[in-house]
Amino acid sequence: MKRFLYVIVLIVILLALYLTVSYICHAKETVSSDVSIEQTVNEDLLNDEFLTEKKGSLKDTVEIVAVGDIMMGTIYPNGEYLPKNNDCSRSFSMVKKYFAGADIVFGNLEGALTDSRDNAKRCNNPDVCYVFGMPTKFVECLVDAGFNLLSLANNHSGDFGEQGRKSTIQTLQKAGINYAGLTDCPTAELEIDGIKYGFCAFAPNIGTIDVRNIPAAEAIVKSLKQRCDIVIISFHAGGEGRGAQNVTRQSETYIGENRGNVYEFTHKMIDAGADLLLGHGPHVTRAVEIYKNRFIAYSMGNFSTYSRVNVQGVNGIAPIFRIYTTPKGEFIKAHITPTWQPSEDRTPRLDKENRVIKVIQNLTKTDFPEQKITIRDDGWIVVSD
Repeated sequence: MKRFLYVIVLIVILLALYLTVSYICHAKETVSSDVSIEQTVNEDLLNDEFLTEKKGSLKDTVEIVAVGDIMMGTIYPNGEYLPKNNDCSRSFSMVKKYFAGADIVFGNLEGALTDSRDNAKRCNNPDVCYVFGMPTKFVECLVDAGFNLLSLANNHSGDFGEQGRKSTIQTLQKAGINYAGLTDCPTAELEIDGIKYGFCAFAPNIGTIDVRNIPAAEAIVKSLKQRCDIVIISFHAGGEGRGAQNVTRQSETYIGENRGNVYEFTHKMIDAGADLLLGHGPHVTRAVEIYKNRFIAYSMGNFSTYSRVNVQGVNGIAPIFRIYTTPKGEFIKAHITPTWQPSEDRTPRLDKENRVIKVIQNLTKTDFPEQKITIRDDGWIVVSD
């Protein structure tokens, strides 16, 4: 009888053990199956073009920061016109925060980046001859501020001849800053966050792309537009000084030189496919205009000019433009951050008096009374209803 009971107990134990093992194995299979399903679902999500951010997808809004002339001191005729200790760090220290977050940060590099005074243009009287050459190490201040696009098309890029131009190009290449405007490098193309930008810069000076040759300029713009989403054009043109603040809509001269018709030029460039026109050269700020839903800044003045440039009165105030466009360059809105350069230390800083905003408001009303745009006292530029 006892033996019979032992057999029954043993059978029960074996049965229980079998059921337990079967349950554990089945559970493992279920977990493994669930993991496999989860991995499959995740892979499907990653491969789903609607749920994955495509490489090269366009942003909704592009932000482009633009300023005028940059000349951080010059090595010619000696070190007298360089910042103390050859330190350019103050050139943008008080204003670079206004560049943050922009896709493009643009400026006009007014002079060469060179460490050699050889090949400087000939001057009968160095005291009144302006030769602009910044030490190559000053490129570090441009990089630190966030500049990624520069115009070389101006009357000082050739101040140190071919040697100076080559030094400038090599220095900017090593620093990773895009540039254009010389006959050796007329255009630049770059891609940021899936948007391709084309850039060309124009001036009326030897060695630059001629702002007065409109048919040739149109051909360049049309070619860029075929390959790029947004085409940015800068131009160093128009008269100079306090008496040259207005856009005349006619050809302008300075010291007997034909400096181009900036009104005709900008409109023809937009007709050809340009999306943003950025002017400099007059050393004062000019009006703004919107033509065919594209933004034009006719002159952005002296932005960071440490020496040998007049910064008295209207020559010392300048805007930082932040222009918002669609991924195809259509104007959305813009903002002016007002700056000024005190004559005693030449460090650009925020102008709490908002003087350049008032200047742009008045000039735009005078020069373009037909414009349906509003420039608010806080610096915002919007299309009027």
